[in-house]
Amino acid sequence: MDCVFCNKFKEKTPVFENELALAYYDEFPVNKGHMLFITKRHIETFFDTSIEEQNAIFELVRKAKIDLDNLYHPDGYNIGLNCNESAGQSVMHIHLHLIPRYKGDVKNPRGGVRGVIPKNKDY
Repeated sequence: MDCVFCNKFKEKTPVFENELALAYYDEFPVNKGHMLFITKRHIETFFDTSIEEQNAIFELVRKAKIDLDNLYHPDGYNIGLNCNESAGQSVMHIHLHLIPRYKGDVKNPRGGVRGVIPKNKDY
């Protein structure tokens, strides 16, 4: 299979792991502590995962949040999933982003994930 995540991550030790999912630090972090969560089974989007795989991912997210709180003391978090190319997905293997946020990391964080369409961020 020619999947970047399937090929690359089988060579690396995960930060967290359970029966169905893996967690790694993002190789191109947008902030200190940025992590990725992927399924062990090759699946394209979140909507293709089983409820068990979804639960496995979020189990690792909860563990990672505790760890990141202790390591980096962020002021908040963004959790993101890009599903399909039109939503910005560039690697076609489900991956959830957990991005720690810090006061002052952007001028005005209001709107958070609404910023994926900048002209509609403010309301």
